[in-house]
Amino acid sequence: MSFTRKLRVVSGAVVAGALLFGTAPVASADQIRDAQWPLKAFDAEKIWELSTGKGVTVAVIDDGVDSRHPDLKGNVLPGKDFNDGGSADPEDGDTHGTQMASEIAGHGHGPGGASGVKGLAPDAKILPVRDSGTTEKGFGPAIRYSVDHGASVINISQAVSTKSDGDVEAIAYALKHDVLVVTSSGNEGKGAEAIEYPGSYPGVLTVGGVQNSGEIWSKSNYGPPVLLSAPAVGIVSAGNSGTSMYQKGTGTSDATAYVSASIALLREKFPDLSVGQLVNRLTKSAGLPASAKGSQLPDQKYGYGFIQPLAALKRDIPAGPKNGPLKMPTAASSPAAGDSAVSQGNDGSGDSTQAASKAGMSPLFIVIIVVGGLVVIGIVLAIVLMVVRRKGRRNGPPPGGPGAPGFGGQQVPYQQQGGVPGQYSAPPGQYPPPPGQ
Repeated sequence: MSFTRKLRVVSGAVVAGALLFGTAPVASADQIRDAQWPLKAFDAEKIWELSTGKGVTVAVIDDGVDSRHPDLKGNVLPGKDFNDGGSADPEDGDTHGTQMASEIAGHGHGPGGASGVKGLAPDAKILPVRDSGTTEKGFGPAIRYSVDHGASVINISQAVSTKSDGDVEAIAYALKHDVLVVTSSGNEGKGAEAIEYPGSYPGVLTVGGVQNSGEIWSKSNYGPPVLLSAPAVGIVSAGNSGTSMYQKGTGTSDATAYVSASIALLREKFPDLSVGQLVNRLTKSAGLPASAKGSQLPDQKYGYGFIQPLAALKRDIPAGPKNGPLKMPTAASSPAAGDSAVSQGNDGSGDSTQAASKAGMSPLFIVIIVVGGLVVIGIVLAIVLMVVRRKGRRNGPPPGGPGAPGFGGQQVPYQQQGGVPGQYSAPPGQYPPPPGQ
């Protein structure tokens, strides 16, 4: 099986348009923070009055995270390396994961954290997971590890060219545990055929990139998988703590990191909402440039629009259905033991229903069979009871007296399992239909 891995940055390079700040420390720090235009565009200072991502863990599945970087120190948890079995520290020259982590949960350094890079959710914790996703199991083991170690959001700013059943099962596992996988659409400026994996899987939040004008970035891949867009051009981030401390890059990788950070902010603010409902808040509060006004949503390039985290935190937005605009994955053909099937609009309604689904019979068909069987049993019992009563009139009460087997005793009412899995209806105008439906 052939796998091709792509880190979501321009031309596949770790640093696109590298910008190393090597001037005097104070001037350098001012330049770095001032150059973080997404924070100004988001009005981050007002956002942090409402939420900072405190108490939320974001897994970054990438090439490792530099926990020693001054802008990340203390915000990086112990993680795992699925590539070589070592630590989750990056190898020499690898900075992509550190870039993403800093855009999510960088806290700056110096007095008041005023210097260096600050992430959109500066109090969130980063769970570093080093994995290229290039084995036959794909990102599946890394996704499961992230879920089992407390992540609420999983950021995957990379892709592979080959589909993996392990990925499908792991995404279903994550959603079952109310964990969202956020990934990037890619940087070829092409349609859905260029969106690889995990971006093409149902159940993930796939992100496109915009410029600082709000217009779509010309290299951002587009198509039905794209649900949201975010800043992707000229993004300043942390680099390698030993050499190039700060870097500047462009790509949908960065857009993905900002969406993951936004979910972390919303998770702190609205802990009782499902991840689908958090995504719903982002889609309902998203914006569009003037050139895209009036577009039918979700738009091929913008999805529901570019994120506006402050509006998502403040606006009065109905929670909506549990899955929000996410298109849920169907159950994998052979899920691991203990995993329940996840399908669109279905939270899992019992082992019998899942077994029937695996056997190729729909839950509705099973209900019809059961109801029909109960009707037949009722008719038979009525006939038997009629015969016994007639006999009783001639020969007295049945042997054994009242309460003999078959006459009275415990009766278990049939309880229909709720609804037809795979279907749900929202109030008209609640939100535009998810793509692909």
